[in-house]
Amino acid sequence: MSLIAQDTRERIIQRFARHVSSGKAEFFAQAGVDFIFGRREGVYVWDVDGQRRLIDCHCNGGVYNLGHRHPRIIAALEQALRELDIGNHHFISEHRALLGEKLAALSPGDLKRVVFGVGGGEAIDLAIKLARAHTGRPRVISAQGGYHGHTGFALAAGEDEFSRPFAPLPPGFSRVPFGDLDALAATMDKAVAAVLFETIPATLGMPLPPEDYYAGVRELCDRHGAIMIMDEVQTGLGRCGAVWGIETYGVVPDIIVAAKGLSGGIYPLAATIYRDHLNPFFHENPFIHVSTCGGAEVGCHVALEVLRILEEPGFLSHVQEMADLFHQGLAQLQARHPQVLVQVRQRGLMIGLKMMSEACGPLMTVAGFHHGILTVYANNDQSVSQLLPPLIIQEEEARQVLEALDRMLSWVEELLLGS
Repeated sequence: MSLIAQDTRERIIQRFARHVSSGKAEFFAQAGVDFIFGRREGVYVWDVDGQRRLIDCHCNGGVYNLGHRHPRIIAALEQALRELDIGNHHFISEHRALLGEKLAALSPGDLKRVVFGVGGGEAIDLAIKLARAHTGRPRVISAQGGYHGHTGFALAAGEDEFSRPFAPLPPGFSRVPFGDLDALAATMDKAVAAVLFETIPATLGMPLPPEDYYAGVRELCDRHGAIMIMDEVQTGLGRCGAVWGIETYGVVPDIIVAAKGLSGGIYPLAATIYRDHLNPFFHENPFIHVSTCGGAEVGCHVALEVLRILEEPGFLSHVQEMADLFHQGLAQLQARHPQVLVQVRQRGLMIGLKMMSEACGPLMTVAGFHHGILTVYANNDQSVSQLLPPLIIQEEEARQVLEALDRMLSWVEELLLGS
């Protein structure tokens, strides 16, 4: 029996509302979006009844960098399940060691040490814990409008929208405007343990910092003895045309946090990758941070296959070729729809479409469901429609996305401007 469409759409929604999230069910009903994930393969997802097919340009924030159900990732999990299980986080692990070695080889500078977790928020929490423990300082500076997860320290580093109901939050957190080096410099002092940024903040609408911004952040951290943490949960693992988004700015941070894409869309796994000089704390306190299912051995084998695919000759050059195709196509769309599409923000296949008003992002999401594209808006700037196509997308599929975006923009234009 198939695991998909075991019941009617209506009964699935009712069951979900009753037992999982009544709020989400109500939200999607009001938005007129009744899409339920059914079959999924490659760049496509189908509705539960198989009647509607979408190209996934949301990718769950980079979870599906390799598309859905990549055959090599499926095969890696099947092989792992024949011999492995989660493992025991207290003991030495062959498979965590292999994955750690591979991540170190793919990371810049002396980022050679890895702690594994299950999700991005947990990995951010660990990065902040390490920075505070290493420096003995309390303060953490992050970006206004940023997002780092829903766990304790990660929540405190993000916007108030998600954290306000849970106050009081851990002290010591402050935020500055993203991309403003002077604002960061003005708040730096000897109490700062860490500066934490998403390389390109997706939830803020994917604003691109000045090209010399991260070199300036690196210099400020060095001057004040603070730890530079880059949240690469969405920008990492090829999304920006290099293994890590921060590499495209020519800067080596002290800590890189990876998650989402490491899973291959199949087995959750996160990693906090840090420089050698930060290791003394964990060397002296090897059991002070634990994650029972973090770096599950079956998941490590899956993540190794993700990284093998990423480092194959031609993979990143393909991402760059597809990025060039989108760059050219989106420039044409901006020329065709100048009133509604006011700016294209792009680094590799990390793309934000900045539009005329905050009504546009939600409208583009709805339009996508009717024109074959799964895309969502940026929560902290709803004038931006996020576009994160799978890194394996091919030219024909990319052109289909651009053609669909043209129709979607025309619909939004007609609705808001009557033109």
